[in-house]
Amino acid sequence: MSCGPSPEPQEGLAAASPYPLPRHFSREQEVLQASGVGSWRQLAALSDLDLRRLASRGGALERQLRKLRGQAALVTQLNIPPADAALLLYAGIASCRGLSQASPQQLLTQLGRLERSLVGMAAARIDAAQVRLWIERARAVEQSGRSRN
Repeated sequence: MSCGPSPEPQEGLAAASPYPLPRHFSREQEVLQASGVGSWRQLAALSDLDLRRLASRGGALERQLRKLRGQAALVTQLNIPPADAALLLYAGIASCRGLSQASPQQLLTQLGRLERSLVGMAAARIDAAQVRLWIERARAVEQSGRSRN
């Protein structure tokens, strides 16, 4: 899932608490908090094995924990707000690699449809400039990851 550290690490969002999570993640929140996960960075750093172990304790679903880890990766690597990271995930963008390869116009269209289905015909929060910025950040993260290998 990870495509490397952000080229310009920003401590604000990565160090911020992910809580409270949306209601449909309440069981996952309980398990994560009980295990000491207190920041988006800590959540993004969990391995598949960690998620499996957390889910095996009961209550949390591994699938839901994976979604949260994906959201945390987007928050920490691209320094984007959690709500925007969640929107990208629901639009099918699960990593900075996927975002770096996305077509700005297609992604904007897809996000617009998704936003309208979630909030109705209210004015779109995401515009073309925002989508281009996210894609540029993702490409920079990808490039910095490749240059280290």
